[in-house]
Amino acid sequence: MEQRSAFIAIVGRPNVGKSSLLNRMLGQKIAIVSSKPQTTRTRIMGVLTEKDTQLVFIDTPGLHKPRNDLDKYMLRSVNESVAGVDACLLVVEAGRNITEGERMFAEKFKALDIPAVLAINKTDTIKDKTILAAQIAELSKLYPFSAVVPCSAENGGGVEELKQELRALSSEGGFMFDENTLTDQPERVIAAEIIREKLLRLLEKEIPHGSAVFVEKMKERENGGIIDMDAAIYCEKSSHKGIIIGKGGSMLKKIGSYARQDMEKFFGCKINLQLWVKVKEDWRNRESVLRSLGYDSSDFD
Repeated sequence: MEQRSAFIAIVGRPNVGKSSLLNRMLGQKIAIVSSKPQTTRTRIMGVLTEKDTQLVFIDTPGLHKPRNDLDKYMLRSVNESVAGVDACLLVVEAGRNITEGERMFAEKFKALDIPAVLAINKTDTIKDKTILAAQIAELSKLYPFSAVVPCSAENGGGVEELKQELRALSSEGGFMFDENTLTDQPERVIAAEIIREKLLRLLEKEIPHGSAVFVEKMKERENGGIIDMDAAIYCEKSSHKGIIIGKGGSMLKKIGSYARQDMEKFFGCKINLQLWVKVKEDWRNRESVLRSLGYDSSDFD
């Protein structure tokens, strides 16, 4: 049987559920998820291999107006992802009006003459399906999508149909990655993102967006079964540091406990996690700090 594959960029405005949809399609969590917008900061690659077809997904940051150097990096990441793939998956939220960002993506698809599938996510939140029908009609005017699929990353509805439509966009030529590959993200990056997800879920809006996580040490013990890990949480203000730590260290303990649970599920072993909080003022506009955290300095122009 001839192997088929496709590189597919997942695009859309912030908080439409791109990462949740990726995790649902892969059947395992590799991208962090929260109710706050702009959760994803970098391109995350997820690989789905089923029978003779391999879909390589690139989950991109939500499209928004850049306000600092980190945002500029995120915008460049989106543009580069769309320009270098075989197809795109545009994700929108059920029941929402068309945004300028979605119109922009449609124009970009036209300019590149690239196949695109439209996924209308969060359909489980819509009771009146006539709203959904009207939304599909309006969105279909933007671009001749290969398919329009209502779905829900939350309960899995429509996800198998979505994968089927995406598989139809693959072409012959063999797999790009080993069949067991799930993501290209280094283990340290995945661990750092898991910790950052807990910041997003547990803290006030501005604090986690002004925070970054860097895993300074990650080493498996010689007898196996336990990974020792030290991670630093960077924030922009001393007042934020106090909030992240919490009274008597209560918030930091909660962040560490929740992060440890997810890490142990992902890595399949016990995690000895030590967290530290450090202040780096205005780090989102400091190229040296961004570079040390793994962001490409060439993207800050």
